[in-house]
Parts: sequence; C-alpha cells; structure tokens
Amino acid sequence: MISRIDLRGDALPEGGALRDLLPRADFDVEAALEKVRPICEDVHHRGDAALIAYAKRFDGVTLGRVRVPAEALADALEQLDPAVRASLEESIRRARIVHRAQRRAPHTTQVVPGGSVTEKWVPVDRVGLYAPGGRSVYPSSVVMNAVPAQEAGVASIALASPPQKDFGGLPHPTILAACALLGVDEVYAAGGAQAVAMFAYGTESCPPANMVTGPGNIWVAAAKRYFTGRIGIDTEAGPTEIAVLADDTADPVHIAADLISQAEHDPLAAAVLVTDSVALADAVVKELQPQVAATKHIEDRIAPALAGRQSAVVLVDGLEEGLRVVDAYGAEHLEIQTADAAAVADRVRNAGAVFVGPWSPVSLGDYCAGSNHVLPTGGCACHSSGLSVQSFLRGIHIVDYTREALAEVAHHVVTLADAEDLPAHGAAVKARFGWKVPQSK
Repeated sequence: MISRIDLRGDALPEGGALRDLLPRADFDVEAALEKVRPICEDVHHRGDAALIAYAKRFDGVTLGRVRVPAEALADALEQLDPAVRASLEESIRRARIVHRAQRRAPHTTQVVPGGSVTEKWVPVDRVGLYAPGGRSVYPSSVVMNAVPAQEAGVASIALASPPQKDFGGLPHPTILAACALLGVDEVYAAGGAQAVAMFAYGTESCPPANMVTGPGNIWVAAAKRYFTGRIGIDTEAGPTEIAVLADDTADPVHIAADLISQAEHDPLAAAVLVTDSVALADAVVKELQPQVAATKHIEDRIAPALAGRQSAVVLVDGLEEGLRVVDAYGAEHLEIQTADAAAVADRVRNAGAVFVGPWSPVSLGDYCAGSNHVLPTGGCACHSSGLSVQSFLRGIHIVDYTREALAEVAHHVVTLADAEDLPAHGAAVKARFGWKVPQSK
C-alpha cells in the first residue's frame, strides 16, 4: 500500500542529493503551460464569449452570463445547512483573529538628523480569488483566500469557481454561500486556466485584477506561471502533501488517519512518514489497511496516492537525521509527533505549516485552527510562505531628506555614481548645490 525508503546506516547526503532521495509527485507545469497558452490568449481576444465557450467544452454547461447573480448568492446562503453555516462562521471568526494580527503599521527610521525613510504598507487594489470545483468542493478555500485579503484592506475582491452542471451552471452552492457569509458579492462561474486569464486580462463583465490567489489543478498552476509578471500570484500550488516526523511515542492510529486525510484529496497527493522507529512504521502500515477500507474515495484517490511514488515511509537513524530529512523535503504540512514535540517543531526550518503534537492534526489547520491552508508545495517551502495578510500588501519606502541631510552625503552619492559610470546620477545631486558638491564635515 505504501513503499519504504531506508536511509539508515550511511551518512545522509547534503542539499539536492538528499532531496533527490525523497518521494515527490510528477507535476510538470512547464508541459501544461503550452496547453493553457492558447486558452489564455483566446480569453484575451474574445472575453466573456471565450469563457462561455470553455464552460460548454470543459464543464458541459451553457451559460447565459459569467457573473453569478446576487440572488443566487442569497439563495445559497438561505438554503445552507445550519450546521455547515455555523462551522463556516467559526472558521471565518478564527481566521480573522489570526490574520488581523498580521497587519503591518508604517514605520519611520530616522537615518540621520533631517533624513528619514518610512516604510508604509499598501494593499493591492484588486484581487481575483480562485476556488476549485473538481473532485471536491472547497468553501474552506474561499475563507482562506478572502479573509487575509479583507484584513489587508484590499478594496476590490472577486472570486471565480467552475460552473457545475448539477447546479444549473452556477458554482457549487456551498461556495456561493461562503462568499455570501464573507461579503464577497462579485463571483464568476469560470474555472481552470480561463478563470486566471479572466482576472489577468479582464473581460466585458470582469475588470482585470492585480493579483490572483487560490489553489487549483495543474492548469490553474500553469496559467499562474504564464501570467507571472503581469499579475501577482501566491504560488503555483501542486498536489497536497503531508509529512509526519514521529518517534516511538507516537500513536500509529493517529498517523495513519492523518496520512489518509491528505491522500483523499487527489491521486497525486503525497503522504510521507519519517521515523526512526521500525516498530512504529510497521504499526502505521498495518493500521492503514482497515482505515482505508472504512473510508470513501479509495480507488480513485486514496489507494493510488498512498501507492504512488510521492508517498513513502522513510526510515532514519534518529531524530537529528529525521529533522534533516523533513527540512530537505519542505512539506506543505508537517506534523511533529515526537517526545517534546514543541521543541522539535521549533527547530524546523522548511515547512508550509507545522502541526505540533497529537492534538494538532492537519485537518484542524484545513478548517478551524485560524491558520491559513493555502501553503507552498513541491518543496517550495524552502523559499516561500503560505498565504497571509502580507501576501496582499506592498511595502513602499518614502524617502524624506532636508537640504542639510542631502549635503552631508552628497559626495558619497556622486562618488558611487562615477564608480558605476552613471554621471547623470551624480549631476542630479550637484544641480541642487550649484554644481559644487559640498564635502562632509
């Protein structure tokens, strides 16, 4: 059901050599890029007509218009199961607590008397959010994208989600209800690369956005890559990942359940256990069988995910080696189920999010921890962060110098300009002093 990689005995290699030993899904965004290019350019040239045509081709629905009417949002919220509504409201409440605390205040640094640099934080003007609608429906992703954008102060927020044949060409009603709860009233029935293109270029019904965020399939990831430079993106999200670093104090029932919880997303989902305990490894593998048999989505998602090359039990000599392995892997979600788990978690350098101890499963973070579940995948946690308020903010430096403060440093500016053979840079300073540069005292 799941393979083993034995890294015990010999010294672990460094850097890329260690990463190459670890399991990873095949996710070729570059190959997908060539397939999404004509779709994106078609949306550029034909606008809403192209979106309607792709809804017919890919989703099997005939749309009269792309924008979801306001009454559909209100109806979805009215008809939402009360228990689901209460859970979404609690998820939103907790996410707001965490993300509101991430707001940044302007900060002024007095460099010298009369010379200051202020850094102020300004939200992007408009963002397009994407909520997937393929194998599963993800109202939680609406929460995780909308809340940090709102808390950052983004003035214009729109959301796209694929049209659903079962719901008359509208996005899934739970997606619409989540939008209504959040006050996001600009919603479009558009999916895949064409939705990203809609936000990047704009169409008759949808103004262009400055940024696009949200998880999606490989076509969404490829479209984000295509538009990088034109718009801001959060990340090229790949298949979901869970890694668990555990020792012999961990409960194999918990670990098996957590591995399965992420495997049910997608047949390319990665489930990795790193441990120095053979007994624990054996117990987890044994526990996987009855738990998998008792759940849903076995043949189309869970079984191929656990059996795929991206999933494995990795055996190491000890905790130090285990930490090196999980840092090399850079998991989207990393659980620490060891003795003194908090101290171990504090030593982790590369992970999208870290879940400490037996009572902090990844599922908690997916919905109600208050943390964000839009996280870097594919090892990108070594250089990228998850979605947050900062994702939607731009830092702007405001430079304010008096005549005296500029005079004090003018000769250095001129010297460095001359060293770079950019005399006009120096001349811009000289002109302010009658072309005679003052010398510092």
